Amino acid sequence: MAIDIPEIKRVLIGKPFPTSQEIHERLDKVRALAVFASDPISSNAYATEAIMSVIIVLGSGALRLTLPLAIGVAALVLMVVFSYIQTILHYPDGGGAYTVAKDNLGTLPSLLAGGALLTDYILTVSVSVSAGVRALTSAVPEVFEYRVAIALLAIVLITWVNLRGVRESGTIFALPTYAFVGGVLLTIGIGMARYMGLFGMTPLPSFEETVPATTSLVGFAYIWLLLRAFAGGCTALTGIEAISNGVKAFKPPESHNAAKTMVAMGAIAMSLFIGITFLSTRMHLVPVEHGESILSQMTRQITGDGILYYWVQIFTALILFLAANTGYQDFPRLSSFLAKDGFMPRWMQNRGDRLVYSSGIVVLAVISSIIVIAFHADEIAMLPLYALGVMLSFTLSQAGMSRLMGKVGRLKPGETAYTENTQIHYERTWRWKQALNVVGSITTGVVFIILVATKFVDGAWLVALAIPLLVAMFNVIHKHYQKVAHTLSTEDFSEDELVDVANVAIVPIADVHRGTLRALQYAKLLSTDVRAVCVATTPEIHERIERRWARFPKLTAGIELVIIDYDYRDVLTPLVDYVDRVNRLEFDEQLVTIVIPEFVPEDVLAQVLHNQTANILRRELRNREDVIIIDVPYHIPAVVESNEAKAEAAEPEAAEGEAV
Repeated sequence: MAIDIPEIKRVLIGKPFPTSQEIHERLDKVRALAVFASDPISSNAYATEAIMSVIIVLGSGALRLTLPLAIGVAALVLMVVFSYIQTILHYPDGGGAYTVAKDNLGTLPSLLAGGALLTDYILTVSVSVSAGVRALTSAVPEVFEYRVAIALLAIVLITWVNLRGVRESGTIFALPTYAFVGGVLLTIGIGMARYMGLFGMTPLPSFEETVPATTSLVGFAYIWLLLRAFAGGCTALTGIEAISNGVKAFKPPESHNAAKTMVAMGAIAMSLFIGITFLSTRMHLVPVEHGESILSQMTRQITGDGILYYWVQIFTALILFLAANTGYQDFPRLSSFLAKDGFMPRWMQNRGDRLVYSSGIVVLAVISSIIVIAFHADEIAMLPLYALGVMLSFTLSQAGMSRLMGKVGRLKPGETAYTENTQIHYERTWRWKQALNVVGSITTGVVFIILVATKFVDGAWLVALAIPLLVAMFNVIHKHYQKVAHTLSTEDFSEDELVDVANVAIVPIADVHRGTLRALQYAKLLSTDVRAVCVATTPEIHERIERRWARFPKLTAGIELVIIDYDYRDVLTPLVDYVDRVNRLEFDEQLVTIVIPEFVPEDVLAQVLHNQTANILRRELRNREDVIIIDVPYHIPAVVESNEAKAEAAEPEAAEGEAV
């Protein structure tokens, strides 16, 4: 039974969208918030805990420092949000930090931004699904040993949804996102009411300090620990740049809708972050390694084990899983920008049937799955790698925007100028915008240094190594495309440079049958010098080829049969040697044509039943500069009506079952 691949693809992915429908597949602000903001919103499920997990070594009493550190992180978030709003308004075609850096700082900074963001998006997927698994295992501890399998299944499902189209994924992800936000905000509201003693509610429970200090730090060591905790909380910043990369995914007016969504994202994310941190510190909650999360503890203590608790836990798990969608939206999109500029494979900029960058989606799924397996779906182990890339991109983006504001300030009122990627005009507020971007760039740059220094030995060295390697890869790819463009250029082309085509067509055959006869018939249309070349490894094969050749005098008339007797089993070596000899001795510096007959079964699975001789021969001959390869397929039906009498009377066909 033949497998209908196109039909399976239609069922899984859906019918293709015409390019003209692209505008209708764009996102409104409600869907866009679910698609692009799920990562920064969902990071509230572990950002507070990331701070606590560092300072807990000083004992439970030190956890009071969590709130001041969280406020510092929130201030940094608001600064970055404002900077990216400016990026969105000035670069409505998207591209975020990569485009800003390329336009204002140069190629190397833009590649650093691109490599940093690609790394961050990969980790977004790995960390998000692993955090989702942790939320699930907090509620159902029995499934903890299956966490890797659950994480991989989540990646498969999210990949499938994204391959179906951005608008459809936005619709699917909207419910978990808003259900999570609503559930946590309600929990925070109840918690604040209990904390302030409103409506006659019972006061919040407050737990005694139960964790003793495992170390005593003073001076620089104490400051270093606080910096590490602050760096841990900076995971709340991941995904903020996503909207600036995907401006073109919004409905018109794109930039204004994207900017409004950015504001909503910042307000929601920081409200949740500060609310969770405030209540968890007031209740003196303590982080438990590989145990119940801080958000789960907080919700349970505020709401009990009722419907709201399980509501928050279920949608926490879902939004953590779906926060990976931020990576799925921006990794393929950023890859397409890099591919367009020749720094990644060209096929990364091609869109699939559903108007999404399918290749980038699949590549992201594969790499993130490898990381999940390597880290056993432990998001805490992956967090030291996280936020490093995004901080570097924040720094470069804001530095680029500060330089852009400098260009704006040099214009006269009413004057317009053009950069490589945008149009600028004079703005009265350019000075304070530039100042804010300078402060933001310095701040995120310092945070980046802190992240590298404090988390280097914990695994951040992997990202610190990966980013330069990615930049090196970008340059290698770019040089390749430059070489190809130079080679194919017709600017200085002369017709005298063309190589003559030799009047010869070589047809490698394994036997004389319908497939090879068709190839020989085609070769006679190309040349008057057609040679059928066969390798005989035994005298019996030599005699059989000659006998079967003689059965078709009309078809083989004018064709030279060359039988190479060879005492070894490797039939490809004498075939390639013959081609080289003809090319070198008879037709030096001319193009020699090789016509290769090949079986093509209708059933895809049946292809594994053949020895792939034609494929191997093609790969070998492609290394020859003066060889042209032409395939002549012979299609084999999936079901052939049998005729036992004819089958018994017929001579056996090719011993290997191959055309070649």
